[in-house]
Amino acid sequence: MEIVRFGVIGVGSMGSQHCRNMPGIEEVQLTAVADTSPEALKAATDAFDVPGFDNASDLINSGLCDAVLVATPHYFHPPIAIEAMRAGLHVISEKPMAVQVSAADEMIRTAKETGVVFAVMFNQRTSPMVQAARKIVAEGRLGPLYRTLLVEGWFRSQAYYNSATWRATWRGEGGGVLMNQAPHWLDLFTWLGGIPSRVYGRVMTRQHDIEVEDEASAILEYPNGATGYVHESVNEAPASSRIELLGEYGKLVLEKNSVRFWEVPEGVRAYSDSSTEMWGSPKATEVEVPIEPHETGHAAIVRNVARAIMYGEPLISPGVEGIAGLELADAMLMSGFTGKPVDVPVDRAAFDAFIETKKAESREKRATGPTIVQTDPNFRR
Repeated sequence: MEIVRFGVIGVGSMGSQHCRNMPGIEEVQLTAVADTSPEALKAATDAFDVPGFDNASDLINSGLCDAVLVATPHYFHPPIAIEAMRAGLHVISEKPMAVQVSAADEMIRTAKETGVVFAVMFNQRTSPMVQAARKIVAEGRLGPLYRTLLVEGWFRSQAYYNSATWRATWRGEGGGVLMNQAPHWLDLFTWLGGIPSRVYGRVMTRQHDIEVEDEASAILEYPNGATGYVHESVNEAPASSRIELLGEYGKLVLEKNSVRFWEVPEGVRAYSDSSTEMWGSPKATEVEVPIEPHETGHAAIVRNVARAIMYGEPLISPGVEGIAGLELADAMLMSGFTGKPVDVPVDRAAFDAFIETKKAESREKRATGPTIVQTDPNFRR
C-alpha cells in the first residue's frame, strides 16, 4: 500500500478541519466524506472535491476508503466504528471514543477480532512535553505513587451551549464537561498516573442553563492506597490545566506550557524512616527535563495511524488505551449523580442503566437561533 485512503464521517465541524489537514499528510489521501446534514455535506464536497454520502454505511461500503475518521456526535462513534471495522476498514474515532464503557469495550473487541488498526484522536499525547513526562513515568523515576492531581478549568458561554440542540443534553452528548472538554486531559491523567480503583464524585450545573454538568470533581483511591483529586470545569477564566504526580522518589508537574520534575534520590519514606532530625526533610532537586521536538497535533495522529497500517508503526493513541479516561469519566458521572462511590472498572450494566435513565429524563431542547457550525478558534492542528 503506497497511500491510505481516508473517509471522514461527520464533517459539520471538527471533521471538516480533519479534511483540511489531510493534504499536508503525505501518507494519506482524503477520498470521501459523509454527513447526514445536506448543508454540511455540500460544503464539504465543494471544498474538498471528493464524493459525498448522506450516511456512514454508504461511505463504508463504497470501496473508496481504506480507513475512516469518525467525527460525529458521541453516541454514533461506536456503531459507525464497529460497522467500518467489520467491513475491513481501519478506524480513528474522535474523542470520547464512546459515552458508555460497554460500547467502548465492543469497539476494542471488534478491532481485535477483525485485526484492523484502531486509534482514538487523543492528539495531546503528541505534545513533546507530554512525551517527556511519559518517559519519566515509564522509567520508574517517580517510584510508587502517593498522590495524583488533575485540575482543568475551561470557559464556555451560554451562547456556546445555545449553538446546537444536541449540545449539553443527555440524549445528544451523554454528559457535559466530562464528555466534551475533559477527555483529552483525563486521557493524559490516566496514561501517566494509572487508573484508580474507586471514585467518589461530585457533579453540578453551576452557571449554565443546561441539563448536564458544567463542573465535576472527585476523590480517587488507587490500588496501592494512593489518593487522587480531579476537578473539571467550564466556569473558569483564564483557562488552565495541571497534572501533578507525587511518588516516593520524585514529583512531576505537567501544565499546558511546561513540564517540571523534582528528584528525591533518598526517597520520602526512606528518609522519614531513617532520619533522626525532628525538623529535617528529604532533599528534592529539580532536574532538567529534555524535550525532543517532533510533529504534534491531529495530523500527527492521522500520520501515525497511516504508518501503523502501512509499516506496523506502534500507535500513539491505541483504542485499547483510550478507554481509561472514559472509565474515570463514567465513574465520576455515576458517582456524582447517585451520591455513592463507584468502583473501577465501572459496572457496565449499572452505568448503562444510569445513562438510559438520564436520557429518558432529557428534555427537548429548542433552538434559540440558527445552528452555528464553527470550529474552536483555539483548535490546535
